[in-house]
Order: sequence, then structure tokens, then C-alpha cells
Amino acid sequence: MNEKEIFERICKGDEKALEFLYKKYYRMMTKLVITNSGTEDEARDIYQDALIVFWQKATSGNLVLTSKISTYIYSICQNLWRKELDRKKRLSNEEKDTAVAVDTESAERDKIIIQCIEQLGETCKKVLMYYYFEEMSMQDIADQLGFANTDTAKTKKYKCKKKLDELVKAQYSEQDFLD
Repeated sequence: MNEKEIFERICKGDEKALEFLYKKYYRMMTKLVITNSGTEDEARDIYQDALIVFWQKATSGNLVLTSKISTYIYSICQNLWRKELDRKKRLSNEEKDTAVAVDTESAERDKIIIQCIEQLGETCKKVLMYYYFEEMSMQDIADQLGFANTDTAKTKKYKCKKKLDELVKAQYSEQDFLD
């Protein structure tokens, strides 16, 4: 398949074409993160997030490619990784500024998060509980819930986590977590 065919198929929602892209550029995209202070897991997550962004833009019909697909996805990966590095830097600075959290605060935070998880759909509930509380691997989650593969499980976890974040932000203020 040439670039034009791949892009056209992805615009039409062809997941096989996306899978082809994933495999074709995996090494190049993950190398970007790994050579810039990242781990292999972080590299894989960034690449998957970049492909989700690319997929959403392409299938929306609003994406006009003016470069090679690899160049476009590479720039998405760069931007996502920069944001992640900034986030890590902010977190490490905050950790230096704040005292160690008391266990009761963490228990209260978990209680709030579990209350919000309970409001999600059954699949999201299971994915998040398995991942965050039972610390199951993506492979185990995929097997347990009958997903096609770990990529499907990761995408589902990403979408469910996003829904959870929105629920928490809608129902609780930052003060609820600081008190």
C-alpha cells in the first residue's frame, strides 16, 4: 500500500490500515521518546495516543495532509511527549513543595474515585478497577473482557479514564482532594 491508499482507507475507518501504520512506524516513533528520557512503556503509550489523535482527525474528514503520514504522526508524538515531560517536571516540583500525604487522605481520594467509577458503564468499571485497583496487565484485561488484543484494552482504558476524569471534575472541586 502506498501513502495515499493508506490515508484514504484510514479516512474511511479501516482499522487494518491503522494497524499497518502502527507496525510500520512503531520503531521510529518509540525511538523518539526513548532517546528523550522516556521508557519503552511511555513510548508505546505516546505512540498509541498519537495514533488515536491521527485516527480521530482523519476519520472526521477535516484532515488535509500536506506531508508524509510518518512526518505528521511524528510531530504529534513530539508534542505529546513534550507535554508529558512538562507534566512530569511540574509533578516533581510539586512533590518537593508539598509534604507527604497522610494515608487517610489517599483513602478518601480513592473513595471519591470509586464513587465516580460506579457511575460509569459496566465495561469501563471493570477495565479501570482491573487496571488501577487489581493492577492487572493489559493482556490480562483483554483476556478477561474478551477484547481482540491489548491495543483494544489500552484504547478502552484511555477512553474510560477520560470519562472518569470528566466525572470527577464535574462533581468535585480541587478542594475536595486537598482537605
